[in-house]
Amino acid sequence: MIEIEARLGELKSLGLGRRVRMVSGPQGPHVVLDGKPVLLLGSDNYLGLADHPRVREAAAEAAMRWGVGAGAARPVSGTMTVHRRLEERLAAFMHRESALVFGSGFLANAGVIAALARPGDIVFSDELNHASLIDVEHLAWGLGQAQGRGALIVSEAVFSMDGDVAPLEDIVELAERHRVRLLIDESHAIGALGPDGRGLLAELGLEDHVDVILGTLEKSLGSYGAFAACDRTMTQYLLNAARTLIFSTAPSPPAIAGAAAALALLEERPRLVARLQLNAAALCEGLEQEGFGLNGSSTHIMSVVVGDPALTLRVCEAALSRGLFAQALVPPAVPDLGSRLRLTVMASHHAEELQAAARVLGKAAREVGFDPHSTVVPEPYLEIEAEEFEEMEPEVEPAGLFDYERIGRAA
Repeated sequence: MIEIEARLGELKSLGLGRRVRMVSGPQGPHVVLDGKPVLLLGSDNYLGLADHPRVREAAAEAAMRWGVGAGAARPVSGTMTVHRRLEERLAAFMHRESALVFGSGFLANAGVIAALARPGDIVFSDELNHASLIDVEHLAWGLGQAQGRGALIVSEAVFSMDGDVAPLEDIVELAERHRVRLLIDESHAIGALGPDGRGLLAELGLEDHVDVILGTLEKSLGSYGAFAACDRTMTQYLLNAARTLIFSTAPSPPAIAGAAAALALLEERPRLVARLQLNAAALCEGLEQEGFGLNGSSTHIMSVVVGDPALTLRVCEAALSRGLFAQALVPPAVPDLGSRLRLTVMASHHAEELQAAARVLGKAAREVGFDPHSTVVPEPYLEIEAEEFEEMEPEVEPAGLFDYERIGRAA
């Protein structure tokens, strides 16, 4: 048993101590952080809808009409009308037959992957869900080595750490050639890319080539929860096989109603997507002028890799002292020497303030001894060698419908 105080002291001595900062007021482009007004470059409220008046009003009205809690898991206490209505609208928005709402993005991912991957199957996914997951040649090799075993390919469309995008056309082609299921998480792409903000798959015309599309209510829709968009047969299967839905209380009615109002705003105002993209371009241009490398990001998510955790935290604090909050990510959230500042843009920012923010970040970095021109390019994550793959044996233990705990070892 570890000594908690000793371990905490060790983390602090290594410069890895964290503290949760206090935000006063709603999430927006500017917040009061620990009593000080700052420009926020760390929120996933990409379209700025979390505090939109119509979203607030919808949530408040839902609380008065349906209460603040759903009572229990949906198979236990039933599905409330507010949930079903949102699912119908999400399915229509995503151009799929059906949609199923989960309690959070984590619950949706865990439940759907566990339901689709049986013991003995192979899940092709990176432990950090980084773009290194989709080295297409390596994926093709791995699928060939599977030798008839069941397989599931899992990828984000826009990778959440660095904002780079997956080569979805190549992934779809491999999935269809090898006849394996494909799950794409569009959480960071919905509201940010594609026609009407429907995501990267829609931009490429590939929605119908994917078994399940995962999305979230927590980012561009400014609320809380997630969903799986698929065909009706898959929805019925997930209702019976996704443990995280069966055994978790449904999302609260105010959160669901708020997400529905945000979806309506996105449908009415597709210019929000264009505004987000323009703002992302403004920040990207400013950071590049300061000398920062952005690791291939072409979206509203960017990262400045510093490398050393302690130095990364010092850059964060120096920027904060100048009124800019860009969150530092250090181990174990990222690999050793992969410490970075993760920056996110919102449609409610102004291009001018984002360009000014880039200059502030450049000054803050140089102030603590980090040259932006020396931005670290992380080494690729290690791939599985052929010998290791051959050693991966399917589970031989009998398993029931919901036995998913061993999937991590099969991946």
